[in-house]
Amino acid sequence: MEFSELIKARKSVRGYQQKPVPREVIEEILAVAKWSPSSMNTQPWHVHVVTGEPLERIRRGNTENMVKGVPPKRDFPMKEAYEGIHRKRQVDIAIQLFDAMGIARDDKERRTDWVMRGFRQFDAPVSLVLTYDKYLEPAAISQFDLGALSHAIVLAAWERGLGTVINGQGIMQSAVVREHAGIPDDQNIMICIAMGYPDESFVANTVKSVREDEANFVRYVGF
Repeated sequence: MEFSELIKARKSVRGYQQKPVPREVIEEILAVAKWSPSSMNTQPWHVHVVTGEPLERIRRGNTENMVKGVPPKRDFPMKEAYEGIHRKRQVDIAIQLFDAMGIARDDKERRTDWVMRGFRQFDAPVSLVLTYDKYLEPAAISQFDLGALSHAIVLAAWERGLGTVINGQGIMQSAVVREHAGIPDDQNIMICIAMGYPDESFVANTVKSVREDEANFVRYVGF
């Protein structure tokens, strides 16, 4: 597939088959993704690939903490609530997903379950946890580099028939992830990526987000 087709075809997958992903396929994906650009070739990333019982313990720990009302705690500061156009885009994709799933506005139980899916890593068979060394803080450029790696991972996975979703909810209880994934204390958890074979019967997987027209975010200077 040509790159321009690949990047347009990829979409976030939120429902997965309970089919193991072979380690050699993940190794192949990461061998491609490592060629992502990074600031001055620092390659500041670590990838912790989690499956099986350790991943189940992360799901349970995340879920139990959220049900108990334990406040989210990430390893880096983040704006918790979007505003303006960013909030509108967030709401728009939620409306698309809820419409596809047939979740009514007043259906609190199903809406809550939908939110909890994120803390369960969308029940995917694999989660890739991306981290960087703490001594790099303030780490804005390193976090940018991990974003580039994330994009390469999801594209390489899609090319091989695997679905993914870059999942901020999955690391909101970072202490849980750190414990069960065995992540060293000298690394900060940036993000996780749920990965697996898409469940074609899961209707939310039919949803494709929309993108702004370039005229709304591009300026040409000196042309």
